[in-house]
Amino acid sequence: MSKCTTVMHLNEIANPPPDPSLLPDFVLDLGVSINYKDYLPADERSALVKFQGLANYVASAMIFLKSDAILERELTQDDIKFRLLGHFGTCPGLTLVYAHCNRLIVKNDLDMIYVVGPGHGAPAILADLWIEDSLDAFLPDYPRNKKGLEKLIRGFSWPGGFPSHINAEVPGSIHEGGELGYSLAVAYGAVMDKPDLIVTCVVGDGESESGPLAAAWNSHKFIDPAESGAVIPILHANGFKISERTIPGTDDDKELIALYSGYGYQVRIVEDLKNLNDDLAASMDWALGEIKKIQSAARSRKPIIKPRWPMIVLRTPKGFSGPKFLNGEPIEGSFHSHQVPLPDAKTNPTQFKLLKEWLGSYSVDKLLTPEGAPIPEILSLVPKERTKRMGQVKETFNGYEPLVVPDWKPIAKEKRSQCSAMKAVGEFLDDVLVKNPKSVRIFSPDELVSNKLDAVFNHTTRDFQWDPDTRAKDGRVTEILSEHCCQGWMQGYTLTGRVGVFPSYESFLGIIATMMVQYAKFMKMAMETKWRRDIGSLNYIETSTWTRQEHNGFSHQNPAFIGTVIKIKSEVARIYLPPDANCFLATVAHCLRSKNYINLMVGSKAPMPVYLSAEDAEAHVVAGASVWKFASTDDGLNPDVVLVGIGVEVTFEVIAAASLLKKKVPNLRIRVVNVTDLMILQPGGAHPHSLSDEGFASLFTEDMPVHFNYHGYPTELKGLLFGRPNLERVTIAGYDEEGTTTTPLSMMVLNKTDRWSVAVHAIHGAARCNPLVQVQSHLLISEFEHARHKHQVYVVENGRDPDGLFETPLF
Repeated sequence: MSKCTTVMHLNEIANPPPDPSLLPDFVLDLGVSINYKDYLPADERSALVKFQGLANYVASAMIFLKSDAILERELTQDDIKFRLLGHFGTCPGLTLVYAHCNRLIVKNDLDMIYVVGPGHGAPAILADLWIEDSLDAFLPDYPRNKKGLEKLIRGFSWPGGFPSHINAEVPGSIHEGGELGYSLAVAYGAVMDKPDLIVTCVVGDGESESGPLAAAWNSHKFIDPAESGAVIPILHANGFKISERTIPGTDDDKELIALYSGYGYQVRIVEDLKNLNDDLAASMDWALGEIKKIQSAARSRKPIIKPRWPMIVLRTPKGFSGPKFLNGEPIEGSFHSHQVPLPDAKTNPTQFKLLKEWLGSYSVDKLLTPEGAPIPEILSLVPKERTKRMGQVKETFNGYEPLVVPDWKPIAKEKRSQCSAMKAVGEFLDDVLVKNPKSVRIFSPDELVSNKLDAVFNHTTRDFQWDPDTRAKDGRVTEILSEHCCQGWMQGYTLTGRVGVFPSYESFLGIIATMMVQYAKFMKMAMETKWRRDIGSLNYIETSTWTRQEHNGFSHQNPAFIGTVIKIKSEVARIYLPPDANCFLATVAHCLRSKNYINLMVGSKAPMPVYLSAEDAEAHVVAGASVWKFASTDDGLNPDVVLVGIGVEVTFEVIAAASLLKKKVPNLRIRVVNVTDLMILQPGGAHPHSLSDEGFASLFTEDMPVHFNYHGYPTELKGLLFGRPNLERVTIAGYDEEGTTTTPLSMMVLNKTDRWSVAVHAIHGAARCNPLVQVQSHLLISEFEHARHKHQVYVVENGRDPDGLFETPLF
C-alpha cells in the first residue's frame, strides 16, 4: 500500500526531484562549473525571452486553434480544432535551444544544423522556422506575416498541412522523427568530413533510454577533429515520457555526470530556471570554445589524445510556460503535458478557460508587428545571411555531389575462374575511396575483414580515434559493433550530400530493419517535396549469407532483410542478387552512381564460379535477368522446363542440376535463367524495373513449367510474382528456416535448394509436357531423392561434403 501511495504522491508533484544517489560527492568535481551570473547583456536576454515566447505561443496555437490565430478578438470554443493532435511537453525546451543556437550562429558566423530527437516536437520547430523565414524560403504559402502564420496554425495536424512530427517536409530536417533512438548517430554522421559544420542535437530523455541512443554516445570516438565537424549533444531531461518518469529524470547530478564522463564527455548541467537564458548562453559559449580548442589542436597537428568533448544536460520542467494545474493535478512538470495538456478544451469550460489564460500569457500582440511579422527585437537573433539559418543550410537539402566512380572492368575476373565476389568488390571499393577521399565512407559493424572486403585497407584504415593505430590517419572505414550506429551515421552522412556503404553479415542486417524503414519513409516524402534535391543512395552489401554460414549455425542463417526492403515504396527499393564477381562489380558501380534509392546487394564471400565475361556481366546487370544459353539446351529454345536461379549458391545449384539432367535425361529440354534484379519480377507497373508481360514471357515462356531456386524466403517471391499470368505452373524453393552447424551442400539439402531437389522439380514439370521424360519420371525422381539421402549420410559420417561437388560444371 505504501508503494502505491508513494507513486501517486510523486505523480501529484510538479517536476519531482530525483532521489539522491550513493555516489561520492567528489563525482561532482567532474562536472563543469561556469559563472553565468548576469552573463547576457540585457538586450540579448530580452530578445531570447521574446523569441521563445513567440515560438511557444505559435507552437501552442498550432495544437489548438483553427481560427483567431493571433487572438485578435475574444477567443471562443468554436475557434478550437475538433481533433487536438500534437505534443507540447517537449516544445518549450526545443524553442529555448533553437533561440540559443541562433545566438551562437549570429555571434560566431557558424554553419549549424539542428537535429531533434523528440520528433513530435514539430510545433516548436515549425514555429522557429516561421520566425526565421525559412518556411517562406521553400513554401511561399507560409510567408512571415499574418496570412502565413494563420495558415501554419490552422494547418498543423490538419489534412493537407504539416504532420505532428518532424519529417522531410520540414526545412532543415535530416532526421525522421517517428521512431526514437537515432538522432545522435545521425548528428555525428552529418559532421563527418564536414570540418566547419556543427550539429546541435537535442536528445529526449525518454529517447535516451533506447539501446541505439545509448551506443551512439560513443560516436565522438570516431570523429577526427582535423577532418570533421562537431556535435553539441544536449540531453533534455524534462523528466517524463507519456505516462511515466524517465531514467535521466530520476538520476541525480552525480549519476548523470558519472555516466557521461565515462562516455568521454565534459558534462555541463543547466538547471537554474530563474536564470535559464544566462545559464544556457554561457554553457553554449563554453561548448563552442571547447570544440574550437579540440579542433585547433588537431588541425595544428598537435591533437589532444582522447579529447573530452562538451555536452549539456538541460533540466527543465516538461511543458514549462504551459498551464500549471488541472483538477488539482500538475500539468507543467508532469507527464500530463506530454501531448495535449488540455485535451477537452473545445467542450469543457474549465479547460477552455485555462487555455485562454495560457495563450494570453504570451502577450502575442506585443511580439508581432501590425502586419503579423515578428518584432525587430526577435529578428535580431535571426542570422542575416539566409544560408546560415538552420532551416536553409545547403547541406540539409542540396548538398549532394556525385562520386567519381572508376571503371571496374580493369579488375574484372576471368570467365570460368573461381573468385570471391567480396574480394573483387574490396578491390573496387579501394579505388573508389582513393578517388573520393572526402565524400564516401564505409560503415561496418566490425565484420569487414571477415566479409573479405579487406582490400579497402590497401590505401586507408579505420577511423577509430581511441586506438593509436588508427588515430588521425584520415581513415575511411568507420567500424563499430553497433549496427544502429552504422545506420545512423550513414543516414546523417548521406542526407548531407555524401555516399555511404554498409557491408554486413546477412543475418544481422535485420537489427536495423525499422531504422531503414523510417529512412525510406523520409526518402518517400523527400522525393515528393519539390525543394529537396537529389541525395546519394544508401548501399547495403549483404554477405556472409545463410548458404555459407553452416559453420556458425542456425543463429547466423537469416535472409529476412530482403523482405523488409521489398515492402518499402517501389520508387525507393532496389534489390540485387548478382550471381558472380563480375556481375557484383557492375552492380556496385551502378549503385554508387545512383541517387535516391535504398540499394540492397546480396552476394557470397566464398570463391564461386565466374560465369560471365565483363561485357556479358554488364549487359546482364542492365537487363536484370537473362537466359544463360551455355547451361541451357539448344540455347534455351523451346524448353520443357525453365530453371531459375536468384542468388549465388542457389544459382550454382541450378547450374549443377542442369549439368546433371543433361547427362541423365538427354531428351529433357532445359532453359536456365538467372535473375539479378529481383524487382523485375513484379507485374508491370508495380515497380519501375518491372518486366512487361511480354518481357516476362520472353524469359519464362507463357505456359511452360518454371522452378525458382531463390536465396530468400519463398513467400517473398510468391508476393512479387502475384499478378503474373499462369502462376499455377510455378514452383519455388528458398530458405525454409532449416539450419544448423553442418556442411555447405548439406545446408542446401536441408532447405531443398540443392541440385537434386532442383532436378526433381524439373522432372515433375517436364513430365507434364514431354512424354519421353514422363515415362521415366518415377525412376529419375527416386534416383535423385536417393542421392540427397546418401549425401546427408555421408556428411554425418565424414564431417564434410564429398570431393568435386563444387567444381564449376562443364557443358
